Amino acid sequence: MVDCVSFDLVVGHPRRDLWPIITDPEQYPRYFKGVGACERVGEEGRGVRYRIRLGLCGPPTEHEWRVLLSRRGEQFVMDSEPGGPGSVSVQLRDAGSGRTQLKCMFFHTPPRLSAADLKTWVRDGLTRISRRLAEQPEPLPEEKTPGTLQVANVLVAAGILTTGRPDRLVRQLRAAAKWGATLAGGYTSAAYRSPKALSMIDDKGPRWTFADLADRTDRLAAILRKMGAAPDNRVAVLARNSSAMVQTLIACGKLGVDALLLNTGLAEPQVIDGVHENNVRIVVADPEFTPLLQNLPQTTAWVPTDALDPLIERHSSIPRLGPPATTGQLVVLTSGTTGAPKGARRPTPKGLSAVVALLSRVPLRSLDRILISTPLFHTWGLAALQISMPLRATVVLQRRFEPEECLRMIEESRCTAMFVVPVMMQRIMALPPEIRARYDTSSLRIVISSGAAMPAALVTGFMDAFGDVLYNFYGSTEVSAAAIANPSDLRAAPATAGHPPLGSRLAILGPMGEPLPPGEVGWIYVGNEMLFEGYTDGSGRDIRHNLMDTGDRGYLDADGRLFIAGRSDDMIISGGENVFPRPVEEALATLPGVLDAAVFGVPDPEYGQRLAAYIVAHPHAGLDEHIVRDFLRHRVARFEQPRVVRFVADLPRTQTGKVLKRLLLDDGWLAGT
Repeated sequence: MVDCVSFDLVVGHPRRDLWPIITDPEQYPRYFKGVGACERVGEEGRGVRYRIRLGLCGPPTEHEWRVLLSRRGEQFVMDSEPGGPGSVSVQLRDAGSGRTQLKCMFFHTPPRLSAADLKTWVRDGLTRISRRLAEQPEPLPEEKTPGTLQVANVLVAAGILTTGRPDRLVRQLRAAAKWGATLAGGYTSAAYRSPKALSMIDDKGPRWTFADLADRTDRLAAILRKMGAAPDNRVAVLARNSSAMVQTLIACGKLGVDALLLNTGLAEPQVIDGVHENNVRIVVADPEFTPLLQNLPQTTAWVPTDALDPLIERHSSIPRLGPPATTGQLVVLTSGTTGAPKGARRPTPKGLSAVVALLSRVPLRSLDRILISTPLFHTWGLAALQISMPLRATVVLQRRFEPEECLRMIEESRCTAMFVVPVMMQRIMALPPEIRARYDTSSLRIVISSGAAMPAALVTGFMDAFGDVLYNFYGSTEVSAAAIANPSDLRAAPATAGHPPLGSRLAILGPMGEPLPPGEVGWIYVGNEMLFEGYTDGSGRDIRHNLMDTGDRGYLDADGRLFIAGRSDDMIISGGENVFPRPVEEALATLPGVLDAAVFGVPDPEYGQRLAAYIVAHPHAGLDEHIVRDFLRHRVARFEQPRVVRFVADLPRTQTGKVLKRLLLDDGWLAGT
């Protein structure tokens, strides 16, 4: 351990500009490499305490630091807990011409950090701070297609490119070339390569090999064609995770028919509108959703999922189908900027680019057993199914998520990977430790989460309980894979979204599309081969520098990791679902007795965020929270139901009529009503 390291550096900015950054440790990760999470944890007397994760010379370690001295514009001193990495003092003096001399002193530093290393590290961080203060933009990421060798290395590591029986390899490669990277093509290729391998395990159904699945989906495709499915007549699916749902999607791909995936949380009007606006000829749905389908157009047929297997069994086997003349697309029914459900057209993958992107950051392997607990109608669940194809993985389907049942399925099926959204992890961690301990989850190598931000405490707690198996995927229906955090990223900075995967570019841009300086919060833009082709209503997303707007704001830290600051508009993410306030406000406006209403997002310990509704009611209307909830239950989707319903005398507004929503959260506003 070195007792003291001291050196001077000169920065081309005045003290008044440097001081707010130097004295705010929560900003250090944006400028100094190796500084991960930093959070304020309290105060002792006049000293503020911070918890900081440092990885300057090895794996990140967490230590508590206390501010000993903060003499404005002159000196800042911090000391770590006993046994920590030491203390640091920074003195600031004018150096003339608007410059500042910094005298940096480090006491009791770790022995692996030399004086030269420390000086280089500090100079590197101050360079970023200087660029931020000078508003010098970060360079745009280079447009570069992954090289053949890079792609091959990823595929070999995953076991996709491997030796095998020559005849099966030839048939597999021919099928892949003919069909392309569609669901139908992926499962057809897998049937040629590994016909007897198990393709899926349904928690309430039979188990099919890849050969079984190829034969059954050929027959189902013939059945759907007789019912009117065609390239200009879509098939909609309203179902929970099941073999029936997967077989329907593959059969549609074999016919070149678009498949519309309906969210099971939609209300009846949204389901009917989605069917009507997307020219759906056949709806394949679970029987439990019968009440939502009573008003289907007369030209639209409904097939219950529990009738599919008997239909397939009765239909005689047919010769294996060849690729259709047109490629069917998977249309995910998402929410647009108005909150109304609309389809987002996902492009057919160009080769294995989407697979390579994920595998470049997540070590999934051939013949893994992948538990899909998140719904297949969601982009994230669909991604799990798509990644399983080239891996010839066994897909284990959980129809409806229940935390203890999830652990049981991991043990029973020896699952090696699991796709989840954060609320599922929260519910698993909410189980008593003795219940979690009943199940052997040692087979689990990978848990990959997406759909919403993961609280830092959840990230750390989950990895402490299940090991360093957690990965965080940041992307969307529109931009596909934007960033992925691996366990080492999450140990250093639990709130990070990680780094762009192979084939993706990421930039933080300003309101006019200009690149921003280091550490500054801006609009997140992403570029790759899997950008979506637009919504079915003809709208799209903003494009700058061949990069697409994600709709989020965020920043990059000094190590290139992405952090999400929040949505660009009022949209929230609740339990993995995109939720907008406007449909709820419009529904409330139709409730007799409601004079005015405002709806917006608030934090929720289980779902990340939920909506809150603030209502101005007629004094004689007799409205209460139960009446409002009962009214909304039949008019908006399940995930749009407000967590909070409050009644107020009026809504605070600007002179232009906009509701000042932040004032509604003040206790004083409610008290004044």
